[in-house]
Order: sequence, then structure tokens, then C-alpha cells
Amino acid sequence: MVPLKDYNPAKITPYVTYGLIAVNIAAFLFELSLAQTGLTQFFNQWAVVPSELSLSFQTGLGFPTWSEWGTLVTAQFLHAGFLHLAGNMLYLWVFGNNVEDELGHGKFLFFYLACGVLASLAQWFVDPVSSVPSLGASGAIAGVMGAYIFRFPQVRVLTLIPLGIFFTTIRIPALLFLGFWFVEQALYGLLSLEASANVGMQGGVAYWAHAGGFLFGAILGWLLGLFESKPEASVEAPGEG
Repeated sequence: MVPLKDYNPAKITPYVTYGLIAVNIAAFLFELSLAQTGLTQFFNQWAVVPSELSLSFQTGLGFPTWSEWGTLVTAQFLHAGFLHLAGNMLYLWVFGNNVEDELGHGKFLFFYLACGVLASLAQWFVDPVSSVPSLGASGAIAGVMGAYIFRFPQVRVLTLIPLGIFFTTIRIPALLFLGFWFVEQALYGLLSLEASANVGMQGGVAYWAHAGGFLFGAILGWLLGLFESKPEASVEAPGEG
């Protein structure tokens, strides 16, 4: 399922959401300018490498430690390919503006980055010795989705559904769309743990960053007052049955 839009107009211009999308795109364009060797070095330096992060927690304060901890933020703006970037930015475009609308620009930026950091730590926790760089905005955006599902559960999401070689669109509540997404990520995460018992952790999709980011987003949203009683957004587009 692919979200195309939600029927939930924002009352403000979501400058932070637009800015985050622009920075992610700019970072990806820079990645494209690098040769393969340079790109590998770039990822090793600026993405989260769990084994190096584990080592940094043992060495105390100091510049190398701060540098490694900083990857918990910088990794959020890196992507492994065009589809990785496009998918993340689509979800941020659909769901980010409303959460920013509710929290305000500054609080939303803090919320977004904090969700990304906590999501990366969730993935690190289940595989602290991996040497595979972990990168992408997925964890932070999962946090946005975790907040959205509790603040706007009944808002309709226009969703693209593949039916073999054909496609159709339906409008479904955010509770169903995002709830299905979270359960899927959690199940895949559990399956990855089961597989690792036999063959060891491998690189791939960071499902625990997705599931962890979603849960942390819900918790942070609550702590930041996102779920305080406010007028509910419309659940359907005007004039649509």
C-alpha cells in the first residue's frame, strides 16, 4: 500500500517538513556525485555503524565519541538509492505537515530528530556488533506516523493498492493504514531476529528502527502535548462520498 495524500489540510505552511525534504534531496544529490569508493567511505563516516557506536559507548567523552554519536543525526539524511529516498519523502510529505501543524515548527524539528535518534538506537540495540552502516529517514518518519495515528486516527488516507498488474485507489482511515504498517514492521523485525539465531544479523531493512521509531513517536507526541483535546480534522474530502 502506498499513501498518496490525506484529507487533513494543515493550517500553517509546514516549513520544517519542506526543509527536511529539501535537505534529504540535496544530500542524495551529493551522494550521486561520489564514486563508489568515495560513497562507501562517506557512508562509513556519516551513517550509523552499530559496532563503532558500541565502541564509542565504552570509550567515554572525547571528539571521536562525539563524532560517532553525531551519526545518529546525520544518518537520517542519507539514503541508499532513489526508491529509498522517494518512499521516505512521500511518507514525510503526506504525514509530516499535520504533525508539524499541531506541534509548531521548532517543537516538530526536535520531535523529528529525536525520533530518528531513538529509532537508530532501537536498531542498534538488537544488533550492536553489526559493521553494516545504517542510514535513512525511515526511523524519524516512523515517529511522525506513530504520532499521527493517535492524533488523527479517523482521517482518511488516499491509498494506492496493487492488484497484480493493475492498480486501484481507496480511502482508508489512518488507524487502519498506519496500524497495518506498524504490525508489518514488527512482524518482519521478529522474523529477522529468528533468522539471526541461525545465520547472524545481516544488512538490509532496519525493521526495528521502523517499529521503534513508531512507538517512540507516539510516546514523544504524548509528552509534547500532541494528544491534548483539540478540534478533530475532517475525515473526508469535501464533496466526496
